[in-house]
Amino acid sequence: QVQLVESGGGLVQPGGSLRLSCAASGFRFNGYSMHWVRQAPGKGLESVSGIYNDGTMTYYADSVKGRFTISRDNAKNTLDLQMNSLKSEDTAVYYCAKDLNGGLDYWGKGTLVTVSS
Repeated sequence: QVQLVESGGGLVQPGGSLRLSCAASGFRFNGYSMHWVRQAPGKGLESVSGIYNDGTMTYYADSVKGRFTISRDNAKNTLDLQMNSLKSEDTAVYYCAKDLNGGLDYWGKGTLVTVSS
């Protein structure tokens, strides 16, 4: 069965960095685009970043552009999100999600990122 397991969240000070990882299993990882989606406390879901199955194209929400970098390793079935210059408004649960024809059909359980001094 499809499994997506996020890791790397935690508490970081404003201006700091974190690297999130998502370990994928149960499907042909290199056949699908992947996404990072977040949910801040009391707010709705926000699509943060996505990457094509072969890594050739990526997108970023305006709120994270220039600060976050998405990447994938198809040999290791992993998806990463490097987050730099973190702000308090980046505080959220971050989910890794698998794409299916433009929708998201499988999600991980999420990892909490807290940006606070």
